[in-house]
Formats: sequence, C-alpha cells, structure tokens
Amino acid sequence: MKTEPLSSKQIASLQARYRALATQLGTFEALSQGSVMPQPPRAWKWTRKVRGKTVTLGLSAEKARRMKQAIANYRVLETLIGEMREITQKLILESPESAPIPLRVRRPKQALT
Repeated sequence: MKTEPLSSKQIASLQARYRALATQLGTFEALSQGSVMPQPPRAWKWTRKVRGKTVTLGLSAEKARRMKQAIANYRVLETLIGEMREITQKLILESPESAPIPLRVRRPKQALT
C-alpha cells in the first residue's frame, strides 16, 4: 500500500516538532532505570536489570524519592526519543525523493578550558 508523499507544509511541521523535542533532551537533571518499591518497615528497595540479571539495593526514604524522580525522567526521555524516531522514519519514508530533510540539531560547541 503506497501512501501519498508528505507536503512541504507537513514536512516543515514535522521538522518543527522534531526540533522542539530535541530541545527537551538536555533538560533532565538525573536519569535512571529500574523501579523503587517500599520495603517494610520504613525502607525502600531499588530494582533494575544489569547484564540480564536483576539487582536490588536498599535505599533510604530520601534516596528513594530522588531515584523515583530519576526513573520518571528516564521514562519521559524514552518517550521523547520514541517520538523523534517516528518523526524521522516518517520524514525519510514519506517525503518526496527530492525533498531535503535536515534533522540535525545544531548546538554550539563548548570551549575547551
């Protein structure tokens, strides 16, 4: 089933959305995988996979709170990257052959100090 190529307006809209998502990538203070669960009494455990094995570590209440936020940030990041991947695929596969598809996000280089 062949789809109609994207119009230049659709391409511009997708590119703008991609750039908006890309600007959000660097806004996370902390990232982590896994899950945090209560461990009675008044303790917490953080569980994650390391090389295919489940690893668990006990946490204080404050560390559990911070780890939960890092995990939530990571899940948002995965969602952003997933949407960026879908936009990229749509732009590459559904744009006319001659349409330029600049997806590179230009960031200034940091000075070496």
